[in-house]
Amino acid sequence: MKRADNVFEHAPRIFASLPDPGILLSTQADGKPNIMNIGWASLGFEWQTPIFIIYVRHCRYTHEILEKNPEFTICAPLDSKDSKVKRALKICGSKSGRDIDKFEETGLTKVSADLVKPPAIKEFPVTVECKVVCKIEQPKSEIDPEFHKYYPLDINSPTAPLTNSPHTIYWGKILKSYVIE
Repeated sequence: MKRADNVFEHAPRIFASLPDPGILLSTQADGKPNIMNIGWASLGFEWQTPIFIIYVRHCRYTHEILEKNPEFTICAPLDSKDSKVKRALKICGSKSGRDIDKFEETGLTKVSADLVKPPAIKEFPVTVECKVVCKIEQPKSEIDPEFHKYYPLDINSPTAPLTNSPHTIYWGKILKSYVIE
């Protein structure tokens, strides 16, 4: 059962999990769902519309999926200290959906969303369904140098291409929000 609500009622719960341990971003394209742990997000109003903004690096599998199907769900836990939730966040933040089925790996339960293809997640019951209405590439040259530490160019690191990769910023129009009971 889903209890409809106003996403802004759950904003404190959603943002209490950011940036660490994170919340889950669910996407789906070509019949394949994927989930990713995110630590950066914004919630507010633009164009007189409730909007959830997400940031996804170009190199991420989630980016590829969003480019094919510009819909997503935001899924937040009620208890970020729950061991299953902590394990899922760790897996979804460290492994790629290109290589594994994250739902299978984490044991999380898919729940059909009402208005978008990406699923909701039973164990992360605070759910926000969104459709992308705007996107823009985040130019590093326009970011205050104070924040360049989030884009290190460490050529000695195997993750350098990942950590230096820019983000696409996606504005998701909030279509519906609810709590899975």
